[in-house]
Amino acid sequence: MGTDSTTSSPTRDIYVDPGMMGTDLKTPPPPQDQGVDPYLDVAPPPTSVPDLSPEYISEVGIVGKLSHKNLVKLVGWCHGGRELLLVYELMPNASLDKHLHSSTNHVLPWTDRYKISLGLGSAILYLHQEWEQCVLHRDVKPSNVMLDAEFNAKLGDFGLARLVEKGRRSLTTALAGTMGYIDPECAYTGRTNTKSDVYSFGVVLLEIASGRKPGVVDAQEEYAIPLAQWVWERHDSGCFMDAIDERMRGKFDDQEAERMLIVGLSCCQLNSSLRPSIREAVSVLLFESPLPVLPVAVHMPMVGTSAATGSSGDSIATSKELDGPECM
Repeated sequence: MGTDSTTSSPTRDIYVDPGMMGTDLKTPPPPQDQGVDPYLDVAPPPTSVPDLSPEYISEVGIVGKLSHKNLVKLVGWCHGGRELLLVYELMPNASLDKHLHSSTNHVLPWTDRYKISLGLGSAILYLHQEWEQCVLHRDVKPSNVMLDAEFNAKLGDFGLARLVEKGRRSLTTALAGTMGYIDPECAYTGRTNTKSDVYSFGVVLLEIASGRKPGVVDAQEEYAIPLAQWVWERHDSGCFMDAIDERMRGKFDDQEAERMLIVGLSCCQLNSSLRPSIREAVSVLLFESPLPVLPVAVHMPMVGTSAATGSSGDSIATSKELDGPECM
């Protein structure tokens, strides 16, 4: 992709989607028998270009090197003129939040929900432990989980992502993420690590299972109850399955539902040392490991009602420099 054009074909369909730091262009992938899209001139990612936002450089620099079936593929980029553009493969079914919180009568089937959960876990596992460096995504949420034609999950939007050398215990970074998905321990201590992504993953699991947004608002209350707290209350009261999206009308696998809810709660524990690694969480979802034992109910910190507005909330990144993660 050249620096002053995005495509040379007038017949090529391109989907434009506003990103966190600019505009994301999504285009259909090239035919199977072609290694490169003939309509795109893909240049090496920028590493040091004046006036480009750090988020833009971070996303292009990181995602351009990654390759996994559950990550959105970056096709090209452009920073000509005043536009910052990223070109991704087209995701026909848009983002996960559109299906979980749609105003239509469409209800995402349970089989798709579980497949999406496994795909998202696989993507994070690759980022944390299977690539040559550890990648902290720092903004795992349903609006960043894209769905292909078969409803396979593909994690995208790496604008807040950071690279960490494996084995390194600290990293100077900025507090970042989306309200409702930010690790409370990270917000309080200013320290982030792979367990912060695990916390966000847990919230997304609970959101997929329950169909509810990350903050559950009681009309009589001033504050929203964190979704994890809402699910935990049902676990302790003996009506755990009541947490499953009522729109499913009982059409779900009981064992899978139990695993998704328990793994979600385990990932959302306030003490990050008690959370599973992403590999451990995925192993339970795959029925390769036994269910973790949950502690007695814990009270999650209350969140403002803005946290209940949904997974498409704006990502934030403070300018304050903080000590950061230990990469596993």
